[in-house]
Amino acid sequence: MSVSIIKNLQILETKNKFMPETPFMPKATAVWLVENTTLTFKQIANFCNLHELEVKGIADGDVAKGIKAYNPILAGQLSREEIDLSSKDSNRNLNLVERAEEVQVKERKKPKYTPLSKRQDRPDAALWLLKNYPEFTDGQISKLVGSTKGTVSLIRKRSYWNFSNLKPKDPVILGLCSQDIFEKSLEKAKRRVEREKKAKVKEEKLKAATEIDKAATEINKDNS
Repeated sequence: MSVSIIKNLQILETKNKFMPETPFMPKATAVWLVENTTLTFKQIANFCNLHELEVKGIADGDVAKGIKAYNPILAGQLSREEIDLSSKDSNRNLNLVERAEEVQVKERKKPKYTPLSKRQDRPDAALWLLKNYPEFTDGQISKLVGSTKGTVSLIRKRSYWNFSNLKPKDPVILGLCSQDIFEKSLEKAKRRVEREKKAKVKEEKLKAATEIDKAATEINKDNS
């Protein structure tokens, strides 16, 4: 390959690298913009990546004969507002609407696979927590051992399908949760139990006060 051809290819590669994004079917889009807007030839040329004289040729009917106009608004490549803004300012370039294929979609995380030998550890750990820490809710236990609330509920009710073969085991020792997470969950559970106790006491006091008021009202009726 000659030096001149290599040089030309390098120039072309550099030009394409910095070439602005162009709409789909640029020449057909230019035809539509010439026919349906008051944009300048330069604005249309910049948007469609064409030469300004080429756009002038389209307007004069010398270029793009037989090419059907392509509506960039219906194609989702340009908005009416964008055209209006550039029509009012001849120095303003049109901006291509972000293409759908360029929008990145985050891939869903795949569920972590649990080896068969480790699956028995979860119900064993759930049973250990239920026996030793009754203040834990089914939801908290399910999070600590990586099981479901339904499974924990069945173990609590002793109706789990394999309950007779369960052996209580510490989830921290089994590696299902860390000691730090376990202690934080326990503190949270204890705070909840304390709140429930206070709420119950308050409710009982309110109920007792209501009964006393009711009794006092009855006595007053009898004395009147």
